[in-house]
Amino acid sequence: MDVPLLELRNICKRFGDTRALCDVSLTLQSGRNLALVGENGAGKSTLMKILSGVYQPDSGSILLDGQAVRLRDPRDARQRGISIIHQEFSLVPHLDVTDNLFLGREPTNRIGMSCRSAMRRQAQRVLDRLGATFSIDSIVARLGIAQQQFVEIAKALLGETRVLIMDEPTATLTVAETRRLLSIMRELVQQGVSIIFISHHLEEVFDVADDVLCLRDGARVGFGHSAELSQDELIRMMVGRDLNTTFPPAKAQIQGGVVLDVHALQRKSHLPTVSFQLRAGEILGLAGLVGSGRSKMVHALVGADRATQRELSLNQQRLSIRTTADARTAGIGLIPEDRKRQGLVLDASIRDNMVLASLKRLCHPVLRLIRRRAVVRATNQQAEQLRIKAASLSQLARALSGGNQQKIVLAKWLLADCQVLILDEPTRGIDIGAKGEIYQLLRELRNRGVAILLISSELPEVIGMSDRLMVMRNQRIEHTFESRLDINEEAVMNYAAGVPSA
Repeated sequence: MDVPLLELRNICKRFGDTRALCDVSLTLQSGRNLALVGENGAGKSTLMKILSGVYQPDSGSILLDGQAVRLRDPRDARQRGISIIHQEFSLVPHLDVTDNLFLGREPTNRIGMSCRSAMRRQAQRVLDRLGATFSIDSIVARLGIAQQQFVEIAKALLGETRVLIMDEPTATLTVAETRRLLSIMRELVQQGVSIIFISHHLEEVFDVADDVLCLRDGARVGFGHSAELSQDELIRMMVGRDLNTTFPPAKAQIQGGVVLDVHALQRKSHLPTVSFQLRAGEILGLAGLVGSGRSKMVHALVGADRATQRELSLNQQRLSIRTTADARTAGIGLIPEDRKRQGLVLDASIRDNMVLASLKRLCHPVLRLIRRRAVVRATNQQAEQLRIKAASLSQLARALSGGNQQKIVLAKWLLADCQVLILDEPTRGIDIGAKGEIYQLLRELRNRGVAILLISSELPEVIGMSDRLMVMRNQRIEHTFESRLDINEEAVMNYAAGVPSA
């Protein structure tokens, strides 16, 4: 048998008292696509950071072409043909696309000067390869999240890459962009590039992967060829139990009265005015393509962005919101799309993050001192309910996986006991086991009378969870489905894309 392009043998890694990896082995042949799957906290990203030189293993070995190597740092890994696309962007916002692509590896001419024209030609070539529509001169800070993701992918494709590691690369992409990326992955494999692909979207795993390796609790628990695995088998391998992945059924329940009445919301004078109502005990879905204005609209609603007009009522009382503190005081919580920048204090502990929105409730009513026992009791209960995986709640939020970080943001607003909960892409980067738990939790909140506005780019999710559904296009509410019985994917996509009804 041919010598594998890459082998990891018995890799172990600990962070303090936390065992991240234990005796994990991996084999990758040239021109193969290996899917790495597992729940959040299973050790997937840690293993890939070891392979890309970010972390050093405590024990175990790495072999390239049958020869043992030590990957001292990411530059060393890149020089050996191993590139990684992290979940977290490593871009310099104030530089343009070309400068970001070549940062630290600028081509030079004979006298040592950087060759801008060569950089631009190569940058344009790799963007064309990806089918990107933005300019190589665009300032990265002005690009959307999906466009920034394509810049990261372009960076990885610039060098002589033999092993390309993709850690949740489709998490921020639209359906069309995802299809394009998966097509590129197939082309790269045909050209002899080996890919390790981390994804929580099992349909993508079965679409592009040749082989599947599963981790659970830092250990290897299964391996197989994707063509020989069923989705149910893979799910059992990931979570260690049978799991019903369908959306929990909505109970036949009379919806309560209007809690939040958005009479008129206008972000800028030249944009349309948005109006809608949100009732107690309902999940109101909000669908739309990237760029339709969903996130910006809710940011303006809660005072995170400016608005030229903001006329709201809460429980039939006029509401004045100028800042997010006003919204929080009124009982309106927002779980933002970008959890790292907008939802968390990464260098604060898990416990401190969880109580940020509920400190007033957890303080002594007279002395105004934080009741420490109440904080510990409340945060421990939420951590257990949401299955947050951490050595202790004193750990920094930065140290956790993306899925566990998202659970912390959710816990923060659950502790605040909001009347209105707005969730923007709440399951992005969440493993399939945790998704089911979050869906069930949203149903329970709905049944307790909480008014929920759910924004999601995943059509099965927003359709499966919504009692009513709004579709946004070009900064306006294009259509509202008043009954869940009327909602279907084709109709939603037609309104989102502006396709006339037949």
